[in-house]
Amino acid sequence: MNDTFSALGSSPRNQWQVNSAHCNLVRESRPAKPTAVSSLPQNTVIDLARTALIVIDMQNDFCHPRGWLASIGVDVTPANQPIKPLQSILPLLRDVGVPIVWLNWGNRPDRLNLSPSALHVYNRDGRSVGLGARLPDAPCDASQNHVLQAGSWGASVVAELVKDPTDICVDKYRMSGFHDTCLDSVLRNLDIKTLLFAGVNADQCVLATLMDANFAGYDCILLEDCTSTTSPVFCWEATLYNVRQCFGFTALSKDLLS
Repeated sequence: MNDTFSALGSSPRNQWQVNSAHCNLVRESRPAKPTAVSSLPQNTVIDLARTALIVIDMQNDFCHPRGWLASIGVDVTPANQPIKPLQSILPLLRDVGVPIVWLNWGNRPDRLNLSPSALHVYNRDGRSVGLGARLPDAPCDASQNHVLQAGSWGASVVAELVKDPTDICVDKYRMSGFHDTCLDSVLRNLDIKTLLFAGVNADQCVLATLMDANFAGYDCILLEDCTSTTSPVFCWEATLYNVRQCFGFTALSKDLLS
């Protein structure tokens, strides 16, 4: 009988070797890929072999001129600023094996996992266009135009940013992508230690996710030019201050690319 060892594990970065009689728990070691990055408040060296990029909420309801935020009067021009630098950095990170995680807001259709405090955002009177409401002017089929609903047009990544089949998608339902999601499990299964952060809004979902990542022990770097917000400028300035002071580092994508 052929009793050779077989790999057991959903990720090559975290696998046992097993057969009918033995279970080898020693993971295969992977060489580090140290990369120097010009960053604040200090320059850093990161291991690209254990780094992932988290792209947060670059989706139609937040960024498209006919999406949810635009429909309620928000100027979404700033939300589109990360698109160009992301177009440059995504292929290069994929080429060196850095996982790309698309962390998009995607509610259950019945919204049963959302409390009144979550639904209260942008629907303070209970009659406004809030999470899960129908967005009449969305450029899609009526069944696909519910605000930030998983699988809908509004929860889809903007057309200017193309997902690769190797990319990873995780739905979130709060400001933080770590709360009540599988994000932490996925990252640990990929043996990730350092997280690069991009997307919108910097002072809300990006910062909340970055803070929770810091609390969970990940190294955190906010890519300034790949991140933006539709909030007032003082919110952006406070975000940079707090990341550098308390939760990690900030850098520009061009410095990482170089």
